[in-house]
Amino acid sequence: MAVSEISPSYAGSRALPPNDLSSRPINPLLAFKNRRPSLPCSARRIPRILCSVSPNQVQAPVLSATPAGAASKRECFGVFCTTYDLKAADKTKSWKGLINIAVSGAAGMISNHLLFKLASGEVFGPDQPIALKLLGSEKSFLALEGVAMELEDSLYPLLREVSIGTDPSEVFQDAEWALLIGAKPRGPGMERAGLLDINGQIFAEQGKALNDVASRNVKVIVVGNPCNTNALICLKNAPNIPAKNFHALTRLDENRAKCQLALKAGVFYDKVSNMTIWGNHSTTQVPDFLNAKINGMPVTKVITDIKWLREEFTERVQKRGGVLIQKWGRSSAASTAVSIVDAIRSLVTPTPEGDWFSSGVYSTGNPYGIAEDIVFSMPCRSKGDGDYELANDVIFDDYLRERIKKTEAELLAEKRCVAHLTGEGNAYCDLPEDTMLPGEQ
Repeated sequence: MAVSEISPSYAGSRALPPNDLSSRPINPLLAFKNRRPSLPCSARRIPRILCSVSPNQVQAPVLSATPAGAASKRECFGVFCTTYDLKAADKTKSWKGLINIAVSGAAGMISNHLLFKLASGEVFGPDQPIALKLLGSEKSFLALEGVAMELEDSLYPLLREVSIGTDPSEVFQDAEWALLIGAKPRGPGMERAGLLDINGQIFAEQGKALNDVASRNVKVIVVGNPCNTNALICLKNAPNIPAKNFHALTRLDENRAKCQLALKAGVFYDKVSNMTIWGNHSTTQVPDFLNAKINGMPVTKVITDIKWLREEFTERVQKRGGVLIQKWGRSSAASTAVSIVDAIRSLVTPTPEGDWFSSGVYSTGNPYGIAEDIVFSMPCRSKGDGDYELANDVIFDDYLRERIKKTEAELLAEKRCVAHLTGEGNAYCDLPEDTMLPGEQ
């Protein structure tokens, strides 16, 4: 059997001689891989063996997974140095095939909540084994190792593989889902145009990497802000992946809107349906109370205070992230992770009859008259196959159309700001106003 060795400068593989592996039976689903540039001998740690699977799953742990002469090529620790062989009878025949999930910003606060939900089976189901491919930076690599250690200590039976690295062209290899969370926060004195450029470069690079090495049907959810335009940049740099496969996360905004309507109506939030967030994930976003329902009835029939809906409700949803930062001292992490889970489950679970969910998707071909070639949050329905269709039973009034035009104008201006990253010529920034995104500072 051949083992692939990954170097920081070359994403190919090199077959090691078979005799180096004669005493090391390998189950590829349980082999955890550490992708990191080699360190000087003085800095290399002695490998240690840590728990990673239940005792009844282990056939024969082997202490050394690094053959003689290979120690100078890579560093390993814990399960990254250990391989296991399962008895044929122990293999769960009812499980589905392995899903490869790539996560950027994997050492951050959002990922610290999200990864364990993914590993537990909460997202893809109790019979769906997964492989996590975690992307970090050189600065965050020690923290990334810590994340991997916590994952191995958690003994998740569905988590069959973890790999970590700093090169998206390696980490995104064969990814079927890419959750792009990592992005630079907006610093003091930084103009919005500057943030668009800095983060846009990150997502241009990641789009190219997805285009080169990911599954041709990879589903991409962009979380790092400004997420709509970052998703546009990403898809423009991945021409071999369907544009329809790219999403900008607006599910947290939808969840916040449902919460506010439930509070006002005196019901539990599961009674609120058909909640749409239109447009940009910014303070121009449009929480749509015209099409939303409470207990199957139009919201405007349950909450008759239209002034509250247009003013207080809308502003609360738009500025909820900023209020949370003031109280909590940081941007939302746990609720963002939950909304990512919700967004994925909405794509892999059939949408309840008559309902829909919000997602920032590629606008070309939309039935609403919204400008094409931007990433715009709209109402979607899914059959549970990872794909979606736009809802066609939506109504509009003058107020809703006016608000949609405002958020559309902002996204078109952002698109002009990043033209140099989407292959559309020189950038020109004429942002209508500096709309602060939740968590940008």
